[in-house]
Amino acid sequence: MHQLYYQPHGFWFGDCMPFYHDGMFYLYHQRDNRNPAPFGEPFGWALACTTDFVKYDDFGEVLPRGGDDAQDQFIFAGSVFEAQGMFYAFYTGYNRDYPKQGKASQVLMIATSSDLINWEKTSEKLVIPQTGYDPNDWRDPYVFWNPDGQEYVMILGARKLDGQKVRTGCTVYFTSTDLKNWDFKGDFWAPKLFSMHEMPDTFKMGDTWYLLTTEYSDKCKTNYRMSTSLDGPWQAPVDDAFDSRAYYAARSFSDGEKRYLFGWVPTKENDDDLSNWQWGGTLVVHEVFQREDKTLGVKAPEGVTNVFAHREQLIDTSVTLKSQDSCAETYLNKNTGDLFKFEVDIEFTPDTRAFGIRLFEDESSGDAYDFSFQIGENRVNFDRSPNQPWFRYMDKGLERPLQLEADRTYHIQIIVDDTIATLYVDGVALNTRMYTKTGQALAIYVVDGNLRLDNAVLETGLK
Repeated sequence: MHQLYYQPHGFWFGDCMPFYHDGMFYLYHQRDNRNPAPFGEPFGWALACTTDFVKYDDFGEVLPRGGDDAQDQFIFAGSVFEAQGMFYAFYTGYNRDYPKQGKASQVLMIATSSDLINWEKTSEKLVIPQTGYDPNDWRDPYVFWNPDGQEYVMILGARKLDGQKVRTGCTVYFTSTDLKNWDFKGDFWAPKLFSMHEMPDTFKMGDTWYLLTTEYSDKCKTNYRMSTSLDGPWQAPVDDAFDSRAYYAARSFSDGEKRYLFGWVPTKENDDDLSNWQWGGTLVVHEVFQREDKTLGVKAPEGVTNVFAHREQLIDTSVTLKSQDSCAETYLNKNTGDLFKFEVDIEFTPDTRAFGIRLFEDESSGDAYDFSFQIGENRVNFDRSPNQPWFRYMDKGLERPLQLEADRTYHIQIIVDDTIATLYVDGVALNTRMYTKTGQALAIYVVDGNLRLDNAVLETGLK
């Protein structure tokens, strides 16, 4: 059972629509009961509020879904916006039965509130699917104010109808001066890379605009593009993602000082390491920061890093692991428990091939989960070790690019909450799930080279 990351009791956390007001984050989200999975029984928007991403007030469902014959049989994703002294919820009304009746299954709709908790639906249909676009893939509106154009802009995910072609996903946009009448402007970003764009989001940091989308036909994760203008052109950084396959549908919001990313870590079918990922899971929040080259990195929010109660220094002085044509390993702790934060500073020599951190290792067999840093390949991945009989973990998508340079100090942080492990290093995150823990040991190793360890600390329990 999760103690740190948020998951409502009896439900799985779906797409999040974050909003910040008066010192509080309001996290509107979908809740799936897996009866059956996914999208079992119709859902509306539920609400959880937090100030620190550790403690949450649960308000249950605050924007209820409509009846089985209504356009909003399900309330899919959208966004919350404040304007003209009122709060607006722009959402996707989805009826899974409408296509058989010759109706669009997804239409954008609107509700209003004066307190962010009690919502009143309107009878308005904000914008219907435009000609040339799939009426069953038209969702997840995000509304923002463009000060340069002095107008409201709404972007949403869509896909074009082009014969049998699949990679026609795009982000389209509308503009408005009154939030009621919207002018369709066409494609905002149409790269012909993905089948669909979900949960689009855009924001500005300094002089750079960022466009976020989530896709499920390539790497199945949230990525971003950069531009000096809201009109583009949009450019991809070398690493265009924030996290791994196991972090989906992430939307961002700022409290005026810091920006945070709200995504969910999926579960695996039947809680089985070998199985595929499912829709919905557990909320994990990243803090987003801008690097000097204008690319984006993420790290754990301060509230999460400071919540652990008990601190243990695992080494008193620097420790160096050395190996030649072999693997050298050391245990740092032999009983971590299922809730902890581990931090260490590492530095490796130029001849080093790889190093890694093993979680929940069984001391007798060496069986463990493994964050492996492949230096020559400039990547970190997650898997089960030893991988025998091959394979023991379905790890497709559980790797991240990471520039690894010799004689440079890297600070590594791993947060474990029950079945979830979150790795942070140099602005790169990698989330994953672990369902079969054969031991409780924490180990670190090096392959073909020298690895120096400093400031190894284990923190457990919550304040």
